[in-house]
Amino acid sequence: MALACAVAMALPEAANAQNAQVQQEHAAFRAVDFDWVDASRGREVPARLYWPTEASPGRVPLIIFSHGMGGSRNGYTYLAARWAAHGIASLHVQHIGSDTSLWRGNPFELVGRLQAATRDDEAAARVGDLRFALDQMLLFATGPYARFIDMRRIVVAGHSYGANTALLTVGARVVRDGRWLDFRDRRIKAAIVISAPPFYGEKDLSSVLANIAVPTLHVTATQDVIKIPGFYSAARDRVAIFEAIGNRRKLLVMFRGGSHSMFTDRALTGGPGLNPKVKEATGDLTLAFLDYAFAGDSKGLAQWSVDWQDILAAPTARNSIPISGAVVRPDWQDNSMRASSAEKSRILTSERQGSYPPLGAGARQATADIDWSASVLHR
Repeated sequence: MALACAVAMALPEAANAQNAQVQQEHAAFRAVDFDWVDASRGREVPARLYWPTEASPGRVPLIIFSHGMGGSRNGYTYLAARWAAHGIASLHVQHIGSDTSLWRGNPFELVGRLQAATRDDEAAARVGDLRFALDQMLLFATGPYARFIDMRRIVVAGHSYGANTALLTVGARVVRDGRWLDFRDRRIKAAIVISAPPFYGEKDLSSVLANIAVPTLHVTATQDVIKIPGFYSAARDRVAIFEAIGNRRKLLVMFRGGSHSMFTDRALTGGPGLNPKVKEATGDLTLAFLDYAFAGDSKGLAQWSVDWQDILAAPTARNSIPISGAVVRPDWQDNSMRASSAEKSRILTSERQGSYPPLGAGARQATADIDWSASVLHR
């Protein structure tokens, strides 16, 4: 059985309204392509870095992003632009073998290619891609970025297959041949999990996810359904992933309606009216979550639930706490979005190593000191 499966039918990216929006926001970032090769694995690891151009002085948080099935480093630009506008860099890694190459070739063999892309070895290789890419970013040899990255605020994010990859990176594990396979990268301090499929073939999700010890944000929708032959997955599977994580520092948000692929750059999936709203809301949500996870600031999350309540699903008593209509379960706050200062301090102690500046801090001075002439830039 496959270790993990990412089955967002993310067709090759095309120009659309969301890409046009990113073009308008290009002043917020510079995009730099890397064509790395991991010699130890004989594997290509392409990546695209979105580096913010405007923010207050300080260290720059970094989000390393893993795409869904059939995606590439070129996707999820709406998130990259949103993060960069708030002083957050993001590195979008392309996973050879489960990327856009799947859409090329004999269409009658597509299902076979999709199934091959979800084998255990490919799932493990994807985690290796993220680790290698982060290694490269933190080496001075690759450019001037390492000295500006805030090592205390490195986050992994992913959609669909990429969400499973993200979970493996922060501690999800499985038993193979009588032993646990643990892929955890302890440099990662939080995870953003969008539309996570089930770990197909794994019967005890609680055991698979028991070792996750960082804050996690889970994003889904009531119509977040995977319909690939052999890999059908209902929206409730996203909730099951959330519920199986034992660590109480987790949040679940569920939009009303939508689709599995509306979280990609595709402009119409999930409905032409809802799609852009969900993209904007998701970007805002990730920022509010990170402010809370790293700085204990819950005001953003509280305001977010008010701002977007019209597109949120009704909360259920079984797995969530209603916050102005949001399906959210802030377990680490003991039933309240307004945790006491003492509680916030207790929660953050294990992850903090000093004070965290606001997420908007970080890039202005860093950008001024970078020699951009040495980079491949996309303006």
